[in-house]
Amino acid sequence: MSSFLKKHMAQYLLIGALLTMTTSLVAGSGLYGFTLNSIDGKPAPLADYKGKVVLIVNVASRCGYTPQYSALEAIYEKYKGQGFVILGFPANNFGAQEPGTNEEIKTFCSRKYNVSFPMYSKISVKGDDQAPLYAYLTKETGTGIAGDIKWNFTKFLVDRNGNVVQRFEPGVTPDSKDVTEAIEKQLK
Repeated sequence: MSSFLKKHMAQYLLIGALLTMTTSLVAGSGLYGFTLNSIDGKPAPLADYKGKVVLIVNVASRCGYTPQYSALEAIYEKYKGQGFVILGFPANNFGAQEPGTNEEIKTFCSRKYNVSFPMYSKISVKGDDQAPLYAYLTKETGTGIAGDIKWNFTKFLVDRNGNVVQRFEPGVTPDSKDVTEAIEKQLK
């Protein structure tokens, strides 16, 4: 072993231990352990949604599924008074269908679809730069829910305790019977 490695081994071990502990703490707190930036760039902890039923959706402005914004907004308006919220996460992972800046995305969503549900800053939902939230959703949430994101507008339904209980692929519209019945079941 080189003298450099011997000299710095304790530092490397300490850094490795701290990274492991941090990852464990985030994973141990489940969904509520994540804080991402809002579309306006301000920290927005998912812990703010404790006690609510949450629908997490990776969105894009130039996708064949983009009109789902209308249905997302409609179900948000229908159920928000009962403790329901939608969280939109713009991502440019599929066909470069979300190329805009956060400001451009926010303007597009508000002007074209009157989006009023919380939107977050653009993130990556797959690949080497995958956001930790999406690593959690796709790897640690259980059978039938975990698995790589295949396209824009994949939806994860979260119960009032922060457990991911259901996943809907992009072709399942937010206002479909499957989605609305699942939301209503969690709101009871």
